[in-house]
Amino acid sequence: MHRSTGRKARGAARAAVAALTAFSATLLVTGCDSGKEDASAGKPSAGAAAAPAWNTRPASIASLGDSITRGFDACAVLADCPEVSWATGTQVDSLARRLLASPQTSSWNYARTGARMADLPGQMQSAVAQKPQLVTVLLGANDACRDKVDDMTPVSAFRADFEASVKELRTALPKSQLYVAGVPDLQRLWSQGRTNGYAKTVWKLGICPSMLKDSESAEPAAEQRRAQVVKRVGEYNAVLKDVCRKDALCRFDGSVSAYAFTGEALSQWDWFHPSKRGQGELAALAYRTVTAEKHLS
Repeated sequence: MHRSTGRKARGAARAAVAALTAFSATLLVTGCDSGKEDASAGKPSAGAAAAPAWNTRPASIASLGDSITRGFDACAVLADCPEVSWATGTQVDSLARRLLASPQTSSWNYARTGARMADLPGQMQSAVAQKPQLVTVLLGANDACRDKVDDMTPVSAFRADFEASVKELRTALPKSQLYVAGVPDLQRLWSQGRTNGYAKTVWKLGICPSMLKDSESAEPAAEQRRAQVVKRVGEYNAVLKDVCRKDALCRFDGSVSAYAFTGEALSQWDWFHPSKRGQGELAALAYRTVTAEKHLS
């Protein structure tokens, strides 16, 4: 009788333990669902990477591009004048002077007169060697300014070279920022100078013939040629904006291509490149975009 009672007691205890274990397991699986939503549901995990924040005060700049960024024809005829470059100049209120404590030692100008988008990957390689916090690009006018419209850089090639350059930057310097200016409005350039006797004369020397050749002509062929250039520049800008949009640390500045500049902003020697005043206006546009807390373009 005593042994039987003991066995029964031990059996009941084991059954109780088994039931309690099963109930605890159920609670773990269901999360003790009481009809209320889990407070952590929908929240990113602690290890999720946040989008990188844009730094409005970069400490170093490398600038890439063509004759515009080299200050060509801004100080003397047929000569570069990087001292007045919108990006790195020390004799104008350039982007570097506005942003950097020591622009002479913390900025580099790798732009080259005559450069096209095909030259950007090489320029980018030079830039990343300096490890700049900001890289600026103003390039594309020479891709549209050709002897004939058929010679303009194909959009696909323009995109491929720009994408390769952005990839070069991201691979070498994943935290560096990229400011990309829109290709300037070549049609506005034509409209500003086509009634100016000096401008029409100097353009005949072969400056941007795809747009500026026969600047006074209203013949259908001339108008169609200019329209093709306008279309291609628009396509270039669409590429720059699209590629930049996919990079969290890239800002495309459409205000450069949309800027309503006047003749005073153009070189007195060629009525094509920016004058010192024009360089300063470009610097102001870039500064506004780089220092904006939120980019809307």
